[in-house]
Amino acid sequence: MISESKPPSTAPVGIAVVGLGRGFMLTLPSILADSRLKLVAGCDPRPEARAAFKEQFNGRSTPYIDGLFEKNDVEVVYVASPHQFHRDHAIAALRAGKHVLIDKPIAINLADSRAIMDAGEKYERHVAIGPCHSFDPQIRASLALIRSGKFGRLRMLRSSYATDFMYRPRREEELKTKDGGGVVFSQGAHQIDIARLLSGGLVKHVTALTGSWDTSRSSEGAYAALLEFENGICANLTYSGYGHYDSDEQHGWISELGITKDPSSYGGARRKLNTLPPDISEEFLKEERTFGRASPLPASTDNEHFGELFLSLDRADIQVTPRELRIYGDDKREVIPVDLEHGSRAGIMEAIWQMARENNAPIQNAQWGHATLEVCHGILNAAATGTWQKMAEQVAVSEYPTTSTKNARSEI
Repeated sequence: MISESKPPSTAPVGIAVVGLGRGFMLTLPSILADSRLKLVAGCDPRPEARAAFKEQFNGRSTPYIDGLFEKNDVEVVYVASPHQFHRDHAIAALRAGKHVLIDKPIAINLADSRAIMDAGEKYERHVAIGPCHSFDPQIRASLALIRSGKFGRLRMLRSSYATDFMYRPRREEELKTKDGGGVVFSQGAHQIDIARLLSGGLVKHVTALTGSWDTSRSSEGAYAALLEFENGICANLTYSGYGHYDSDEQHGWISELGITKDPSSYGGARRKLNTLPPDISEEFLKEERTFGRASPLPASTDNEHFGELFLSLDRADIQVTPRELRIYGDDKREVIPVDLEHGSRAGIMEAIWQMARENNAPIQNAQWGHATLEVCHGILNAAATGTWQKMAEQVAVSEYPTTSTKNARSEI
């Protein structure tokens, strides 16, 4: 895609961030932990965020993207703005000759994600989609084990997660499906990415039911989806963001971010919303969690994760946890430890380095993000129509073992 005639530089990669909100806050510790990366510019409409960026990183800060990418010290642009701005911000960065990291999902609609793909090709720059949990070390270890063929072929995948997502402070559009709100776009992108990566990538059909059970939080707060892959694998994905059962209990109260949780805080998100004083808005609470206002995140104690994940192969079932792969084979149980990355999102940091210095994009590129978004829309459309939705724009995982092409529904 990009030809390089000279050895790559070993200098830190300069990063400009568009959107200094909650997403940036969650990724910031990972950027700061990697000496190969350097924050050089930030963009946000909030004055306090810009002032904090300038003070902490001695970098440029602007309220608009105009001129943000012009200097040569910017090599990668991290698009962490709200979903509805991803297309414009990504294409502006690509047009300026920068590689781009886009927080999931790649966009809200497929026309916008196609436009981002086209821009990447036109301007010959790489695009990565993340942070996504398909970068987590236990997921990478699971893919390596599947590729090895040690326990035969993957046949079935089950993933589930229950959180309080719907009761965390939200902007108005975050609770409107048409604007990219609800759990399918924000959380389904993680779960679909994991399932696609471990199952070969090529989703054939999708069917699903969604739940919108709280009239005060009007978008989808839960879903149950069944994905049928071209190679016969099926994936059963469920998610609930209604804040009752908390799946992190199954991981020793390690949160999605790899941070130790206090079990006594159960129900805290809903309680905080229900006891808001009349003069405090939910949007104010949201801004209190963003860069320039929020305190730094507590130190992580473990790898990040996305709930419970089980894999069924020919000769073993595998429970995937943040710390290990628990393998239940034909005649014995064994455990494969997973390297501890302390929730540092090292996989996506490596992707930034690879794009800028080695001319390599991760599998989670623009085409991959587009395919994941197609499945998100497949879930919504299947739930609305009560039908199976056929996928047409999927991307395969390289070096994936060949499996049966029989229809998955007839095998189970």
